Amino acid sequence: MLPISERTLALTQGAWWLVTGTWPILDLRSFERITGPKREGWLVKTVGALVAVIGAGLLIAGLRRRPIAPEVKVIAAGAACALGAVDLIYPLKKQIPPVYLADVLPELGWAIGWVLTSRPPPVQPAD
Repeated sequence: MLPISERTLALTQGAWWLVTGTWPILDLRSFERITGPKREGWLVKTVGALVAVIGAGLLIAGLRRRPIAPEVKVIAAGAACALGAVDLIYPLKKQIPPVYLADVLPELGWAIGWVLTSRPPPVQPAD
């Protein structure tokens, strides 16, 4: 597995979530052309706003060039797990279009990345 820094995780997840979260708010019609029609446009925009806010927070955390706070890591990993689970389960149940399956791997990657960057480094044996 390639080593990845917590800063890289924060910047990539943050940028992706800021873009994908604001998309349905700015242009619901184009969002629906890709993801399928939605019954509750206000709910899609609400989820988008929450995803965008988390994305903005991750971008700020990544740009600060300081260690990422543990609570930010929990939010980032937990939200990635939640969205990844929805992106996997509901297309398989045929309740949302299969295009959502494309988002499973990035979400899983971010969740695993946050877990790996949160582990203490291995102890080096003394010479």
